[in-house]
Amino acid sequence: MLELRPNCECCDRDLPPESTDARICTFECTFCRPCVDGPLKGVCPNCGGNFAPRPIRPAGKLARFPASGRRVTRATCP
Repeated sequence: MLELRPNCECCDRDLPPESTDARICTFECTFCRPCVDGPLKGVCPNCGGNFAPRPIRPAGKLARFPASGRRVTRATCP
């Protein structure tokens, strides 16, 4: 099950579970669409992979399977 991390690892923008701007790679590194399309140029700085839109967990499932509250940020971002 996806963690649904709460923020962009680059700019620390909030990305709630219902966000359509959240992007993830195969390792679930999480970034916002503006960072992916801009400074990251579509390439994950952690693993070198590409990004896909993060799925949205239905609201009814969030109570039983909540999103992660652990914020991850990179020390540097392109």
